[in-house]
Amino acid sequence: MADKFTTQHWPVEVRLKRAEQMLEVEFDDGRTFGYPAELLRVESPSAEVQGHGPDQKTTVTGRRHVGIIGVESVGNYAIRIKFDDLHDTGIYSWPYLYHLGEHKERIWQEYLEALAAKGLSRDPPKRG
Repeated sequence: MADKFTTQHWPVEVRLKRAEQMLEVEFDDGRTFGYPAELLRVESPSAEVQGHGPDQKTTVTGRRHVGIIGVESVGNYAIRIKFDDLHDTGIYSWPYLYHLGEHKERIWQEYLEALAAKGLSRDPPKRG
């Protein structure tokens, strides 16, 4: 069985759609995935979000309106996404992005369920 994060598909084009708060990646197998900025932010592969072990993942809250301010290459294997909440430590490998694209609906549903179970919200805290 292949490791789920082994590069099997390479990007042909990466498009940042700022107005839609979306990143779109077209892969060499013809599949194109659209990633809402909020999904990319709350599923960041950074240690801040994922922790250092399988049971250490943080449920990120308040990012409903997060945007992407930039994308930069990391070698030929990944991109770094800079979000407007200043988070920029996640390295999004091509296999990770392909995995997110293939399983986006399930991953998003699990995120919403985690928020609900913890009484948390996608909305930022109200300023008093």
